[in-house]
Amino acid sequence: MFKYFIFIIGIFSMILVGCSTDLQNTEQSIVVEKSIGDENNYEDFREVTDNEQVQKIKEILKEANWINAKAEMASPPVYRFAFRNNNPNLEVKAPLYQLWMTPNDDNVELIRDGNAYVKLDKIMSGELFEIITGEKLTDQ
Repeated sequence: MFKYFIFIIGIFSMILVGCSTDLQNTEQSIVVEKSIGDENNYEDFREVTDNEQVQKIKEILKEANWINAKAEMASPPVYRFAFRNNNPNLEVKAPLYQLWMTPNDDNVELIRDGNAYVKLDKIMSGELFEIITGEKLTDQ
C-alpha cells in the first residue's frame, strides 16, 4: 500500500513540474502604455513581442531588490506595463508595473501592483527602459 502511495505522489509531482514548466515557457509579450497629459490617462504605446527581450525584462524584475511597501510618487507614472500571456488556454493574472524616471533621467523607479517598490541601478534601468520604450534612457 505504501509503495502505491509513493508512486502516486511521484506521478503527481511529475505532472505538476511539467505544467509549471509549460507556464514559464509560454510565449508572452509586454504591453506598454504611456501617460498622456498630467492626469492619470494612458494610451497604448507599444508591445514587446521578442521573446529574448521579454525574458530579459523578467530577469531584471526577478533580480531587483523589491521593497514590500506602498510607495507614493509625486506624479503619475510615465509608463506602465504588464506581461500578456499569448496562450488563450491559460489564464494568468499578471502584475501591473508602473515606471518613473528619477529627476536626472538616469534611473528607473518601479511600483509593482501598488505594493512593492524598487529603484533600479543605472545598468538595469538602461536595459529595462530601452526594451520597454525602444529609446535610450539618457535620450529623454
